[in-house]
Amino acid sequence: MEEESMEEEGGGGCCEAMMDDQNHNNWDAGGYGRHLLGPAAVPLGDHLLRGATAGPQAGPELPVVPEANGMLRSCESGGDTGKGGAGAIAAAININASTSKFLMNVITIEDYKSTYWPKLDSAIDQLLTQSPGDYIPISYEQIYSCVYKCVCQQHSEQMYSDLIKKITNHLERVSKELQASPPDLYIERFNVALGQYMGALQSIVPLFIYMNKFYIETKLNRDLKDDLIKLFTEHVAEKHIYNLMPLLLEAQSTPFQITPSTMANIVKGLYTLRPEWVQMAPALFSKFIPNILPPAVESELQEYAAQDQKLQRELMQNGFTR
Repeated sequence: MEEESMEEEGGGGCCEAMMDDQNHNNWDAGGYGRHLLGPAAVPLGDHLLRGATAGPQAGPELPVVPEANGMLRSCESGGDTGKGGAGAIAAAININASTSKFLMNVITIEDYKSTYWPKLDSAIDQLLTQSPGDYIPISYEQIYSCVYKCVCQQHSEQMYSDLIKKITNHLERVSKELQASPPDLYIERFNVALGQYMGALQSIVPLFIYMNKFYIETKLNRDLKDDLIKLFTEHVAEKHIYNLMPLLLEAQSTPFQITPSTMANIVKGLYTLRPEWVQMAPALFSKFIPNILPPAVESELQEYAAQDQKLQRELMQNGFTR
């Protein structure tokens, strides 16, 4: 059976580092041997398999006979491995391919596609579509464990590809819904989409922490959160920035057309997605992002004062007094 190792995932020692996590089948230093045979087992190189517990319950010591195909077969103590020992060997413990697959917790690509990814897919769906304050009926422990096991079984590349495809499809639907929004609801709906997505990332990124550490950072030299933010930029923000910005500028010139919190969330969000968008409306971004504009100079003090007076008049016209 092909050896499963985190070293091939670019993050050797993953299973050893997580050996204290009882949710992950105790994959500890020493490989699967101690998990299967008990704490008293010794390395296979000693050619002995000892009982799992000490005392009168312990089983007899069994010599190990290596098979030509790399599997291990043991015979009873005192048995003859030569001529005449065939019956003893046939009656002894024989770890065949199917048994070893079960005991060693091997996850085939078919297992991943039929069992593991559907669980992740469903959880991601719920996280991407939840509203603030919603209770999500998913087991974070179960999803966390699924990701860990798939990483240890060398399915990181497939899992990363599936995750990117899943979120890309979701964001394309979000973009189409925004395109169909009327102008008076456009800003608010963009704010909801942005906030909902950024909120989902706060759960999605930690759930895929093992994949991020042992595949994305190690092999791709990137970071999962950055990749997922980039997806929103490419599939939503870039497609709507030229419709959104004029509406934001118009809302800025009409106080309280949208709430200050909505304006702040969108402006700060756009700056996070792509800082160079500041150049499209420096005055707007400067109200929410510090140090956007150059330092004030004495020659422009009168202009600053005129802007302040204009703002005060607008506030008074909307019912605010000094």
